[in-house]
Amino acid sequence: MESALSPSLYEIATRDWLGGFSRTLGRPATFDDVPDQALDQIAALGFDWVWLLGVWQTGAVGREVSLNHPEWSRWYRAHLADFTDQDVCGSPFAIQGYSVDRDFGGDEALARLRTRLRARGVHLMLDFVPNHTARDHPWVEQHPEYYIAGTLADLGREPGNYARAETAAGSRVLAFGRDPYFPGWPDTFQLNYRHPALRAAMRDVLVKVAAQCDGLRCDMAMLVLPDIFARTWKEASVPTDGGPPEDSPFWPDAIARVRTETPEFLFLAEAYWDLEWTLQRQGFDVTYDKRLYDRLHAQDVTAVRDHLRADVDFQRRSARFLENHDEPRAAFAFVPWEVHRAAATVTFLVPGLRLFHQGELEGAAIRASVHLARRAIEPVNPPVAEFYARLLEILKRPELRRGRWTLRECRQAWNENTTSEQFLTFMWEDPAGGTLLIAVNYAPDQGQCYVVLPHEVFAGKTWTFRDLTGPFEYQRSGDDLVPHGLYLDLPPWGTHVFEVSQVGA
Repeated sequence: MESALSPSLYEIATRDWLGGFSRTLGRPATFDDVPDQALDQIAALGFDWVWLLGVWQTGAVGREVSLNHPEWSRWYRAHLADFTDQDVCGSPFAIQGYSVDRDFGGDEALARLRTRLRARGVHLMLDFVPNHTARDHPWVEQHPEYYIAGTLADLGREPGNYARAETAAGSRVLAFGRDPYFPGWPDTFQLNYRHPALRAAMRDVLVKVAAQCDGLRCDMAMLVLPDIFARTWKEASVPTDGGPPEDSPFWPDAIARVRTETPEFLFLAEAYWDLEWTLQRQGFDVTYDKRLYDRLHAQDVTAVRDHLRADVDFQRRSARFLENHDEPRAAFAFVPWEVHRAAATVTFLVPGLRLFHQGELEGAAIRASVHLARRAIEPVNPPVAEFYARLLEILKRPELRRGRWTLRECRQAWNENTTSEQFLTFMWEDPAGGTLLIAVNYAPDQGQCYVVLPHEVFAGKTWTFRDLTGPFEYQRSGDDLVPHGLYLDLPPWGTHVFEVSQVGA
C-alpha cells in the first residue's frame, strides 16, 4: 500500500456502524455483513486508514455503570430523543478482554474485514487502552496485584474513586482508572505500572492486538509515563506483593517488541499537556495535536501561526482534527459555518495525519456518546457536505501527499493596515511538479495582505492561480509577484486554495 507522508484517517464507532447494517438486514450484523459498497466508499473518499473504535469485548459491569450513572443518563436523554435503556452498551474503554466482541463476529470476522480493507489500499487501526481495564476483567479476580489498591478509609473518603472488588484472594478495595485532574472513571479499575508483572502482561497484550491490525490508537498514552503516573498515584503504586517497583518508561520497550514483528506498524498516541514530543521520542509515530484545535477554537490567529512554526518533521507526526469522540462536533463548536470552513482549511491542509470523525463530513452537530450503541440521526448539512467533498478531493493531490510544505509570510497591503496579521498562508510543492497555495483570513473582519512568494520559483514567469474551492482564477506576472507578493483581499473567515500553474507550461 502507498504510504502517504500526511495520511487521512476515518474514525468509525463500530457498534453504531454495524447497527446501521443491522437495521437494514433486520438482524444483528457482524463484520462479515459490512457490504463491499461501504468499504468502496471509504476508499473512494481517499482515506488511508480506518479507525474502528470499540471492537474489543466489554462486559456487564461496564454497561451497568453506564446505565445507572446519573450524569451520563441525563446526557443520553438530552441528546437522543428516542432514548431507551437498550441503547446503553457501555464504554468501549472499559475493556473486559482484547478479543473482538462476540456481537461483531469475533477475531476471525475482524481478520476477514481487515483483508477486505487491505485489498482497497486501506489500513486498519484499533484501540489500545493502557491505563485501566473493565471492573470485570479476569485480572481483577486472578491478579488483583496488577491494580492500584486502596483502603476502606479511601473508599469512605472518596467513593467516586474507589470500589470493592471480589478477587480469588478475597475482597479488595481498588482504585478507579483516572487522570490526575478529574475524578475516576467508575466503570474501570486502575492498572499499576510500577508492578513488573503487570508491565510484562501489558506488553504481551500489545503484541497480541498489534497482530490484528496495522496501527493502534493508544488511549491517554501519557498517563503511563513514569512521572505522570507517580504524580497521580504516589505511594499507592508500590507493589502490594512486596516486589520492587519498576520506574522505567513503559512505551520504548513495548513499542520495540511490536516493531520486531511489524516494522511498519503505526502507533498513534492520544496525548495532552505538552507531552507530545516526549511520546514521539519514546517511539510513537504520531501524537494528538490538541493545541492546534484549542488555538483555532479560541480564534487566536497569532497563536496558530506560532504553532505552525514548529519543526516540519514534528508537524508531520501530529494528528490534526476538528472533532473526535472526545470533542464537541465541529458543526457545533465552530460557528457560524464560515468559521468552521476556515478552521477546517487550516487543520487539514497543514502537514500531519488528518483525523476525520464519523458524521463530521455530513455536518452532524449532536455529539455521540461512547456509552451508547447508536447516535442521533441528523439530516445532511448541504454546505458542510459540499465543502468536505471538495476538501477530500484536494487531499488526494500529490502535493499534499508527498510534497514540501512551507509557511508563508504576509506583508501589509498598505501602511497602517494591520489586517495582514489575520492571515495564515502556506504552500505545498510537489517534487514532481505542482504547487498549491492556501490562504485563510482567520478573523471576523475583512482583511488584505501581500503573500510573500519564493523568488526562485516565481521570477520571470507568468502564473495562474485557480481556486479549487470557488470560482476565482487570477493570472499574475512573476515580475510583479516577486517584489511585492500576491495581493489578497478576503472577507471574514475567507479562504483560498489555489492551484498554481505556469502559463504556457
